Amino acid sequence: MCGLLGIIQNDPVVQDLYDGLIVLQHRGQDAAGIATLDNGHMHLKKGNGLVRDVFHLGNIVRLKGRIGIGHVRYPTAGCSNAEEAQPFYVNAPFGIALAHNGTLTNYEKLKKEVHENNLRHINTTSDSEVLLNILAFELGQEAKNKIAKLAPKQIFKAMRRVFKRIEGGYAVLSAITDHGLLAFRDPNGIRPLVIGSRDKGDKKEYIISSESVTIQTLGFQILRDVMPGETVYINKEGELFSQICKKSKVNPCIFEYVYLARPDSLIDNISVYKTRLRMGEYLAKQIKKDKLDIDVVIPVPETSRHIAITVASKLKVKYREGFNKNRYIGRTFIMPNQEARKKSVRYKLNPIPLEFRKKNVLLVDDSIVRGNTSKQIVEMVRECGAKKVYFASAAPPLINPCVYGIDMPRRADFIANKLDFDEIGKMIGVDKLYYQKYEDLERAARAGNPKIKKFCWACMGGKYPAGNITEEVLERIECQSPSDDSKNKNQMTLL
Repeated sequence: MCGLLGIIQNDPVVQDLYDGLIVLQHRGQDAAGIATLDNGHMHLKKGNGLVRDVFHLGNIVRLKGRIGIGHVRYPTAGCSNAEEAQPFYVNAPFGIALAHNGTLTNYEKLKKEVHENNLRHINTTSDSEVLLNILAFELGQEAKNKIAKLAPKQIFKAMRRVFKRIEGGYAVLSAITDHGLLAFRDPNGIRPLVIGSRDKGDKKEYIISSESVTIQTLGFQILRDVMPGETVYINKEGELFSQICKKSKVNPCIFEYVYLARPDSLIDNISVYKTRLRMGEYLAKQIKKDKLDIDVVIPVPETSRHIAITVASKLKVKYREGFNKNRYIGRTFIMPNQEARKKSVRYKLNPIPLEFRKKNVLLVDDSIVRGNTSKQIVEMVRECGAKKVYFASAAPPLINPCVYGIDMPRRADFIANKLDFDEIGKMIGVDKLYYQKYEDLERAARAGNPKIKKFCWACMGGKYPAGNITEEVLERIECQSPSDDSKNKNQMTLL
């Protein structure tokens, strides 16, 4: 997953872009970048690291202009070197910068087309660079008569061709010199994208972001979600144009509500916070049937807190914070061996022994991926003197990699593909294990917006809704993914 932000306003935009990317930092900690438009010039700064590490006063001052886009990266395709930080830029036509959240599932085919048919050079292994060159080529087809500026109808015509060529899950923001902002979302609406606005004098200012929390934080009002298959174009005069460029069907990612998004966000008009509360209600109903003697409910920070609060309330038992999470430890994506991975968990999560000693404990976590982190957490709890340890996962078993922009393990690495339900419980060392049922998870999300009939839950065993996802495609994506045996679920939680 990655975080996108685009703003067009009357005043210099760079400070708002910087502040907004800080708000979106949870969506990507690998790299950050900002591109701004200023009187026919494109200014660009990007690099590896957190937003606060990439940008300093010198380059902030240089990023002039009142139109711009920003990106925080969590690598899912390609590698994680500085060359692949976003936005990407091409100088023709016009000068275009592009930021992308998601994955193109027909990347290999597109890369060949771009090279052989469009005669454009791809310099990285990133599908985002391929996407930028496809967009540039199709816009260039509309500008081939040396038109200095494209009309909205020409942009939408080019975008209909772009949608025909690309497959997968994606949300995209682009800044086009002497034009303005361009945004589009995949026809299934898998990856989120939200529009906001505010009145400034006699003009409207606009913001487009991966999550609504950025819109509110920066003082805009939420307008609506970008519709699946829709292109939104805001010219430099601040006029908004939009068109559905490909027939759409709404299948938003269910994992956004489980884990990825901030709780204070709305995605497709569904409150992430309220969805997690409802997830807790359904989990509690399932647990209550077994009439367990539970003394305390404790979340595994951070995402599962609101879920655990509801579980405790419905079970009428105490809710307690039993772990302290160290927020100041740097990135530990690359772990050389199991011993190092074990240490990383203990450095980040430190138990408070008095909350566990001589108690029957119900731990609530957002999901179980490989099982290694869950096992280590349970071991820590038992070392603190817990009598019994129960474990509830707010997500159903994860069994398939996400091909739409979330870095997940290979199928062989998911614990749910190796062991059955009882064996997983034994492996992580608990007295009783609970998984959320998918139908309950879907109900929890759909209650926020009954108009959405389906969600993408391919990682939990559902069908892949976009692209022709064959065994060959899955194997290629697994090989390209930055995820490997040196990562564990807790390192995902840092994002």
